[in-house]
Amino acid sequence: MDSNTAALGRRERMLLAAVAALLALGLFLLRGGLSPAAPLEKLARQSLEPAVALSNGRPSVVEFYADWCEACQAMAPAMEKVESQHHDQLDVVLLNVDNPRWQPEVDRYDVNGIPQLEFFDASGTRVGRAVGARSQSELEALTEALVAGTPLPAMAGVAETSVLPQVEATTMAGPRSHS
Repeated sequence: MDSNTAALGRRERMLLAAVAALLALGLFLLRGGLSPAAPLEKLARQSLEPAVALSNGRPSVVEFYADWCEACQAMAPAMEKVESQHHDQLDVVLLNVDNPRWQPEVDRYDVNGIPQLEFFDASGTRVGRAVGARSQSELEALTEALVAGTPLPAMAGVAETSVLPQVEATTMAGPRSHS
C-alpha cells in the first residue's frame, strides 16, 4: 500500500470520528445536556412519601400528575417555586397516576382529572381539592392559606372538602319486603 492510500484512509477515519462526535453532541444537547432535571421530574424525585407528609405537622399539597400531561408540565415551574419558597412550612408531594404504586391513593382521592391537587392542613386533614392547572398566583394564594391555617380562597375549580358524619347502619326493609 502506498503512502497516498494510507493517508486517505486515515483522513476518512478522522472525518468519520468527527461526524460521530458531532452527532453524539447533538443528541446530548437535544436531550437536555447538563441542564438540571425538568421541574416536574425534580419535584417528583424530592417528594416525601404521602404518609410522612400527612403526619409531620406541616400542611401538604399532594399533586396527582402524569409525565405526559402538558398541563402538569406547564404548572411544574410554578409548583417548584411554591415548594422552594415554603419548603420549611409546607410539603409538596407528587404522585404519578401512571405508577401502579399510587393506585390506592388515586382511588382514595377519586382522581378523575390531572393535575389534581389535594390540600391538607397541618394535622393531615383534607381541606380542599383543585382539578386543572393553576397559575403561579393561584398556587401562592392556596399555599399561603394552608400555611396560615385559613380557609382556601374561592376560585374556579377549587372546592373545600368536608367530612360526612358517620351514619349508624340500620336494618332496612328490602325492596320486595311487604311487612
